[in-house]
Amino acid sequence: MQYTVLERAIRFAVDAHAGQTRKDGSPFILHPLEDASIVSTLTGDLEILAAAVLHDTVEDTDTTEADILQTFGPRVHTLVMHETENKRPALSPKDTWRVRKEESLELLKNANDPAALMLWLGDKLANMRALKRDHDRLGVKVFDRFNNKDPLDQKWYYKTILELLSPLADTAAYQEYNALYHAVFDGYEGE
Repeated sequence: MQYTVLERAIRFAVDAHAGQTRKDGSPFILHPLEDASIVSTLTGDLEILAAAVLHDTVEDTDTTEADILQTFGPRVHTLVMHETENKRPALSPKDTWRVRKEESLELLKNANDPAALMLWLGDKLANMRALKRDHDRLGVKVFDRFNNKDPLDQKWYYKTILELLSPLADTAAYQEYNALYHAVFDGYEGE
């Protein structure tokens, strides 16, 4: 049977993320699948959808850049790497949080491929949905589960993403992200 690039990506991601959970305890694989579902409202391009499913494999599993390139080709590889942080495994995630986020935002700022914006929107909208659910339940304590526990730093990060994704402002996904951002962060003063 011949599988599409998206179907192969789903199988690959399920295997790569096997046994992993998110900060809220949910199975990790649900996040990249939700990301791909969101991105599917923006495009039907199967390579972009495959990249959405794979976006955390290099960052959060034993998968390498070479694995993605060899298995899925240069376009999917480029898109996945656009979403991949340099986690600096020898250092504390808490100590590297700001520099990792600044580097990621710089990549987003310089993105000249609309597909990269779509991937960021899918990923961050999925994150904002989870953050809003947990914020409703836990309030400010929700930030205790993050490497950077300061809600104002989190607000800065998500607001910058909102601004950088403004080329997609006419989409339902962007509008949902905007609404969730304000619902979570409007009560926190400062930037």
